[in-house]
Amino acid sequence: MQHHLLVAAAVASLFSSVIAGGQYAPTVWTTSGALIGHQASNRSYVTEFLGIRYAEAPVGELRFAAPKKYVASKGTVFEASEWSADCPANKPPVSAFPNFTQPSGLRVWKNFAAQNSNPVSEDCLKLNVWTKHPGDTTARKPVLVFLHGGRFQIPGPHSPFYSGQYLSDAEDVVVVTPNYRLGIFGFAGAPGVEANAALRDHRAAVEWVRDNIAGFGGDASRIVVFGQSAGGASVDYWSFAHKKDPIVSGLIPMSGTSLSFLPNTKEYSQSLWYNVSQTVGCGGPNDDSTAVLSCVRSKNASVLLAAAARVPPLPTLALSQATFHPTIDNVTVFADYEQLSASGAFAKIPLLAGNADHEDGWYRIAGWGAKLNFTNAQWDLFTQRAFTCPTAYSTNYRVQYGVPTWRYRYHGDWDNLRLYNGSAGLGPRGSAAYHGSDLNMVFGTAEDVSGLKNTPAEDATIRYIQGAWAAFARDSRFGLTRYGWPAYKNSGKSLVQLAYNNDPRPNFVDPAVYDAACPAKNDPLPGRGAF
Repeated sequence: MQHHLLVAAAVASLFSSVIAGGQYAPTVWTTSGALIGHQASNRSYVTEFLGIRYAEAPVGELRFAAPKKYVASKGTVFEASEWSADCPANKPPVSAFPNFTQPSGLRVWKNFAAQNSNPVSEDCLKLNVWTKHPGDTTARKPVLVFLHGGRFQIPGPHSPFYSGQYLSDAEDVVVVTPNYRLGIFGFAGAPGVEANAALRDHRAAVEWVRDNIAGFGGDASRIVVFGQSAGGASVDYWSFAHKKDPIVSGLIPMSGTSLSFLPNTKEYSQSLWYNVSQTVGCGGPNDDSTAVLSCVRSKNASVLLAAAARVPPLPTLALSQATFHPTIDNVTVFADYEQLSASGAFAKIPLLAGNADHEDGWYRIAGWGAKLNFTNAQWDLFTQRAFTCPTAYSTNYRVQYGVPTWRYRYHGDWDNLRLYNGSAGLGPRGSAAYHGSDLNMVFGTAEDVSGLKNTPAEDATIRYIQGAWAAFARDSRFGLTRYGWPAYKNSGKSLVQLAYNNDPRPNFVDPAVYDAACPAKNDPLPGRGAF
């Protein structure tokens, strides 16, 4: 508590302007030092602060371990004008799919799959903040913290998908995007260290936000965590792992919940770890685990990535599943989320959840690359079991326990964001409302991602969806009701269709339209490989 009071006292008297590069730039005092912001590239009223360290560099004895909180030494001044390096990762190769929509399809795909030349470093536990009028500690704006997706393997915040400047400008909210560790670095499976370092990174980032966001005009009592895909599952994990001290006032899991895939067992994760440790010459399960860990920590990150890339994935009914994944430790990740959900063992904080109508529109490109000759019915089952049904179950359990809950389904299919047309051989609808396409509406980044102009209807949809997310952040219990959304129920017209037929206006339908085919008990295996 004393630390929180010290931080609050510091930020309460902080707002000053300093001259940086010949221009006035706002300075915010934080536990990470005095941070100098700068004007966002495309929104002059928004100030962005990039590359803010929230945890010590996870190297040496901290590699694979839980994050260690960073506190700057007295007098530290940091010009927060450069993106941090991406966390080390095994990214997918550039797709050779020949029928991307011209000229934007491949560009959109690359931006979402993090196919870029960003620098990479293990010293990556940093975050970015966008806000209007930083330093106004009386503003008390809602705060939206985003956990990126990418199968827990692909870097995120530096992608143009996730620039927070447009959402911050349109709705006067504070937007935060943290980096977190990926693959073997975030989910090592090593005996002797805490499991799921990446999920602990999430907690460390949100604690940093809680302690420092007042200086950026944010309200620490109105922090909403939202995430997409693996980030969406992480958001839902949060409600089980931190039910006694959730910090946040609301959760928005997009295209992923705790029921969307099966976490790794401790035994399986350790087998992955020893596969790598033996590959790099550090011994295996019959050797001293402390010596093995010390040896692996001494190896170059690129050597470990190469070894991790050779670990064979689990057999699957669909796409190959990433190996280094969230692991059951009964602290951050649990074995039976359906049982926990049925018993109400989650934080009873408001939830907004949903998914895209044609999630498989994205994955069909990977399926093409893997020479999977799935039928349209098989791809529909993939979307149903990885996304639609888990979202239905998760929201229904929340409603059962009286949690304010809303549910959406996104349908937008815009020319500038389309990956391929219906004639490309990957299904009659083309890419349609594919996995991740709704992120462009929330962040307002469609033109940056595609390089092409939006249509007026697309711009109107962006305004509407940004307004909805901001309404939830401002008042997670009643904001969406005032916005015109019905509280979710598993019957009646309570599911919100967004951009249905590219209409910016919402439509409300009975969830049975999509959920009727769901099995009595959750079964994500036909959707394996989505996470």
